[in-house]
Amino acid sequence: MFLLLIGGGAIYLLLGDVQEAVMLLGFVFVVMGITLYQERKTERALEALRDLSSPRALVIRDSLQKRIAGREVVRGDIIVVSEGDRIPADAILVSSVNLSIDESLLTGESIPVRKAAATGPVAITRPGGDDLPFVYSGTLAVQGYGVARVEATGLNTELGKIGRALQSIESEQTLLQKETGSLVRRLALIGLTLCTLVVVVYGLTRHNWLNGLLAGITLAMAMLPEEFPVVLTIFLALGAWRISKKRVLTRRVPAVETLGSAGVLCVDKTGTLTLNQMAVRAVFAGNRLYIIDGNAGAIPEDLHETVEFSILASQVDPFDPMEKALRELGDKTLSNTEHLHADWTLVQEYPLSKNLLAMSRVWRSVDRKNYVIAAKGAPEAIFDICHMDEKEVRALSEKINAMASEGLRVLGVAKAAFDESALPDGQHDFRFVFLGLIGLADPVRPGVAEAIRECYAAGIRVVMITGDYPVTAQNIGKQIGLTGLENVITGHELDTMDDTELQRRIGKVNIFARVVPEQKLRLVNALKAVGEVVAMTGDGVNDAAALKASNIGIAMGGRGTDVAREASAIVLLDDDFSSIVQAVRMGRRIFDNLKKAMAYILAVHVPIAGMSLLPVLFNWPLVLLPVHIVFLELIIDPACSIVFEAEPEEANVMHRPPRNLRDPMFNKRTIAFSLLQGVSVLCIVLAVFVVAIYRGQGANEARALSFTTLIIANLGLILTNRSWTRTIFDTLRSPNTAFWSVLAGALLVLGFVIYVPFLRQLFRFSYLHAADLAICLVAGVVSVLWFEGFKVINREKNILT
Repeated sequence: MFLLLIGGGAIYLLLGDVQEAVMLLGFVFVVMGITLYQERKTERALEALRDLSSPRALVIRDSLQKRIAGREVVRGDIIVVSEGDRIPADAILVSSVNLSIDESLLTGESIPVRKAAATGPVAITRPGGDDLPFVYSGTLAVQGYGVARVEATGLNTELGKIGRALQSIESEQTLLQKETGSLVRRLALIGLTLCTLVVVVYGLTRHNWLNGLLAGITLAMAMLPEEFPVVLTIFLALGAWRISKKRVLTRRVPAVETLGSAGVLCVDKTGTLTLNQMAVRAVFAGNRLYIIDGNAGAIPEDLHETVEFSILASQVDPFDPMEKALRELGDKTLSNTEHLHADWTLVQEYPLSKNLLAMSRVWRSVDRKNYVIAAKGAPEAIFDICHMDEKEVRALSEKINAMASEGLRVLGVAKAAFDESALPDGQHDFRFVFLGLIGLADPVRPGVAEAIRECYAAGIRVVMITGDYPVTAQNIGKQIGLTGLENVITGHELDTMDDTELQRRIGKVNIFARVVPEQKLRLVNALKAVGEVVAMTGDGVNDAAALKASNIGIAMGGRGTDVAREASAIVLLDDDFSSIVQAVRMGRRIFDNLKKAMAYILAVHVPIAGMSLLPVLFNWPLVLLPVHIVFLELIIDPACSIVFEAEPEEANVMHRPPRNLRDPMFNKRTIAFSLLQGVSVLCIVLAVFVVAIYRGQGANEARALSFTTLIIANLGLILTNRSWTRTIFDTLRSPNTAFWSVLAGALLVLGFVIYVPFLRQLFRFSYLHAADLAICLVAGVVSVLWFEGFKVINREKNILT
């Protein structure tokens, strides 16, 4: 467009029309200003997203743990590292519990290395090898827990020294981008062909090749589809920024176009559907079930040992909500007893694994020489390490089901002692004694039930995936209004199914219980195999594969690990299910508005191109010159990139099924309606021009009448395309400040052009009287009126949407 404007200005100079040349070249700066504004607005949105997506670090400052952006970590900070964290800086470990780090980014070695705490003053060396007390920026904690003192940041780290970039925005061609690119290429080819035709025909028929070249440039400017890629970029970038206002961060901008197509939302129960604010509500010990009052200051003696060992099996300074609840209960009820052990020394930890859903911590007491081991975990795992017989398990299972049916999450607790100096490799080698069961309640998030109903109205299926018992999941499902509660598949059943059986059954099951993170990948692949567009939530290291495989990976921003966030397309900043639904709603709105803007661009270029081409072919006076095209572009550009982007959502946006991801934006129906709109405007404008010419009103007056009609029709196209279901009178009541700005600006400048002699001369217009303006107004309105009638007739049939 810049080159065409400069070329047009140069030809005007050759023809001696200095005023036209100066005005046309002046428009170059106007167009540049609009472009810079659009780019700056887009860039500000992307900068805001980059700030939100910065890696995070957990630091200890002023004796308090704080979550800050990784770039804010400074030398001397104390950082807390746990499984799934990306290390923010080079640091020396002062404490380490079973910590392993993946240093492949620096060393190329795929096997994680074991870490140990420093025993004295040391200097950081190069990475590589086990039992070093150093952690390095950019590496990933895959197991365990540690506390480290920062020694180097930024370019002073090992990563910085070798100039490796940790984050970059990857540009990827989505279906929408490919479709837009294909359309732009086709239109450009058609435009180039017609442009050449105009130059040749004008030169041969009128024997003025310079003016013919000017007419060709005019047509090229009229048909150049430069708005399409600009609109696509602006809509997706600003869409991601708008979605971030809903507490949802879009890490990959193309995910915005996919959101509206989501047909299945696979969500974790804990923390997404519930508040993840655990509280102990029941304890089973000594063959008796006790209900815990949240305000109780003491509990029966029978429960002391069960609560004691549940705390010993947890982190000293817990981050996990369940462990926090256990610690809170202990602080309230055991503070004046011998059951809290701040002076005991932690020797070793046996972490949770896929094969054994239990963890154990080995302690050495002050006054005892042997080890004390505390274990907690899934009841069946605790039964396993306690080597309980079938009769005992069956009796306890009844208690578990009774607790789970009340919506409680149930943990088993066990203890053991060990006299030998060398600790065994696994938990099964200890002689555990079963102590009891603990039931924790996690209330449902406010607004989830309403969000579930909204999903169902929008044709979106919600699938709950949890590690809890089926009855617990069913209880929560009943509270939130989940359908299909009678059908549940457990993780054990998943392992026994082949892929064909899973694909056959997955369409009727909305609850998957006792599922481990690794099984999520099978669920995602099964849903995709039956044609679903899947959004999957996750927060742990083991969720990364499923997040990556899903169409829309959604990581938890509050409790999620860095590796989960890196594998996802979207991050929930508040971990709230309702935010996912709001993001889907926003995704549908963005796609709707993008479709309207693209349809408007296609429609408005038809009369512009037609009025540039037909006068040349029929040997009429030229209607549109480059200066007129630029005037029209000054309306079209902000209209398609700002007005439509700011348009509110349609009333039925969440009352229609998801869009098929494979369906093109420009299907035959959309193209047909756009072309019909454009042709109807062309016919009316052409009729005004031809009547004026044959009535002998002169070229300048005919040009002024047809151009004014085209401007009115252009504004009418904006109005009618603001909604494909509501009439203009309905949309006028919807707030859109950008539209009124464009409308006022267009009419104001049109008034100057018609009634300021200098500008009127430049545009080669004649003075228009009130009757002339009335004719233009009526003609412009009539050109789009048929589409309004069509909306009314087909409102209930949804033909347009």
